[in-house]
Amino acid sequence: MRRVVIGATAVSLALSVAACGKAGDDNDSADSGSSKGGKTIGLLLPDSVTERYAKFDRPFFEDKVEELCSDCKVEYANAAGDASKQAQQVTTMITKGVKVIVISAQDSAAIKSSIQAAVDKGIKVVAYDRLAQGPVSAYVSFDNVKVGELQGQALLDALGDKATKKSKVVMINGDDADPNAGQFKEGAHKVLDGKVDIAYEQSGLWKDTVASQKMSAAITQIGAKKIAGVYAANDGMAGGIATTLKGAGISGIPLTGQDAELAGIQRIVAGTQSSTVYKAFKPEADAAAQLAVNLLEGKDIKDLATETLTSGSGDKVPSQLLTPVSVTKANINDTVIKDKLYTVADICTAEYAKACKAAGLQ
Repeated sequence: MRRVVIGATAVSLALSVAACGKAGDDNDSADSGSSKGGKTIGLLLPDSVTERYAKFDRPFFEDKVEELCSDCKVEYANAAGDASKQAQQVTTMITKGVKVIVISAQDSAAIKSSIQAAVDKGIKVVAYDRLAQGPVSAYVSFDNVKVGELQGQALLDALGDKATKKSKVVMINGDDADPNAGQFKEGAHKVLDGKVDIAYEQSGLWKDTVASQKMSAAITQIGAKKIAGVYAANDGMAGGIATTLKGAGISGIPLTGQDAELAGIQRIVAGTQSSTVYKAFKPEADAAAQLAVNLLEGKDIKDLATETLTSGSGDKVPSQLLTPVSVTKANINDTVIKDKLYTVADICTAEYAKACKAAGLQ
């Protein structure tokens, strides 16, 4: 979610970092700074392609940790889409002596042994946004099956009376290595199966380029004029798909998304994407920070993680699940703008000014 970033002088920034104990700005590794001993929390995020992680999740998490524990330090690392790199980052965190690791797994199964190694050293692990395998202490995310249901329903709503069992829909799902992708897919199928014809379904690996290629293949297989709508599991892939649809001369068909990225909201305003799913990043990051600080300080988390989910490794994990919201052109004002994720100025650049006016955003 977008917020206006207020600059500061180099001196005041340096003093702020020193006072707050935040890690440096190394987005790709956990090698900056020494954090052996003390109250240190590791934050490991999965990729640098999905814009939410660096722009929202990290700063919201760090701010909340600082609020809850002024003498705590956050060590940050981003796996840049590389599961083996993330495993090494866990090892680095262990070496640095962190007390709690909050991790959004690039590959939920592959990270299992690394999580076990951390737990063996007495480190508590919180699975963030994606339910990693292994002995994690807690999990915080959104109801991911519900996300898929919202996506599927938004597609049906956009199709209107064109939603029939003969309507050919393309599904471009997320990365199978991400357990969330399977849950989104499950939720979408619960809504779409029997209502439309899923004529083509493939994984887009959370990459716009892959999703674009898959969409091209779907057009070749089905025929441009026969495609009624497209389910894209997130906004990044929806961007690649929208470009491919335009190139093929296809317009006016529903295209879903997820994450409420600025580009996705702008496509909704312009009419090249029909919906997205808004998962408020701040409540999720705040919840993860609260769980991490409680675990670091030896406090109970039962009042926070009130549900129990079973991970792919069979572990029962105390979980906190938040509620997602579907976003269409009709409720942009009441969701992402109301929550100050974006301002009207953020959305309504010169390119989108006319469409914004038509949508009532100016």
